[in-house]
Amino acid sequence: MEKKNKLSVLTSGFIKENPVFVLVLGTCPTIATTKGVISAISMGLAATAVLICSNLVISLLRKLIPDKVRIPSYIVVIAGFVTMVQMLMHAYLPDLYSLLGIYLPLITVNCIILGRAEMFASKNGPVESLLDGIGMGLGFTFALLCMAVIREVFGAGAFAGIEIPFLVDHCVPFLVKSSGGFMVFGLLIAIVTAISTKRGKKAPELGCSGCPAAKFCKAAAGDDVECVNATAKTEGGNN
Repeated sequence: MEKKNKLSVLTSGFIKENPVFVLVLGTCPTIATTKGVISAISMGLAATAVLICSNLVISLLRKLIPDKVRIPSYIVVIAGFVTMVQMLMHAYLPDLYSLLGIYLPLITVNCIILGRAEMFASKNGPVESLLDGIGMGLGFTFALLCMAVIREVFGAGAFAGIEIPFLVDHCVPFLVKSSGGFMVFGLLIAIVTAISTKRGKKAPELGCSGCPAAKFCKAAAGDDVECVNATAKTEGGNN
C-alpha cells in the first residue's frame, strides 16, 4: 500500500468504519463497561492491545493457516493474547481486573477482534494489519469513552469516580442502567450517521454494496460464495 492508503487504514476506525457507531460490533461490552470512565478506558485499551497483537500475528501466519481451520486458529491466537492481558492485569492492576470482571476474558469472542482478523489481517501484510489494529482499537476506545462520559456525568454526577458538586444532586440514574445505556448508544449512532450524511456520504445501503467490509468480502467480489444478506432476502420473499 502507498503511504496515503496506510494513513487511511489507521484513521478509518475513528469515524468512517468505527466498530461501535458504524459497524455496530461489540455491543455487549459497550453497554456493560460504559457506566464509568475508568472501566470504559480500561476495556478499550485491553481490547486494543489484543487487537493489535492478534492482527499482527494472524497477518504473519495468514499463508500458513489452512482455510478450513482459519476461524479456530484465529480464536486460539486471540485467546492467547487475552490470557496474557488477563495475567498482567491480575498481577499489576488487580482493581481494574476486578472492575472488568467477566468482560475481560470475553474479549476472546469480541466480534470486533475476530472480524478484523477475518476481514483484514488474513488478507493484508503485517504493517497494514498493525495499523488497522491500532486504528480500530483506538476507535473502539473513543466510542466507549464518549458513552461513558455521558452516562457517568449525567447519570451519576461524577467523572472517573470523582463527584461533581453541582451535578451529583441533579443526575439522572436511568442513564447508568442498561436501558439508559442503549438509549445513549442509539443517540450517538444517530449523531454519527447525521454527521456522515452532512459530509456528503450516502446512507448505508442494504446488501453487500452497503457493507463497510464489502471490499474484503468474497461474496461482494463475485466469488462463488453465498451472501448472507441475499439468502435472507430470498427466504423472506419465499415465505
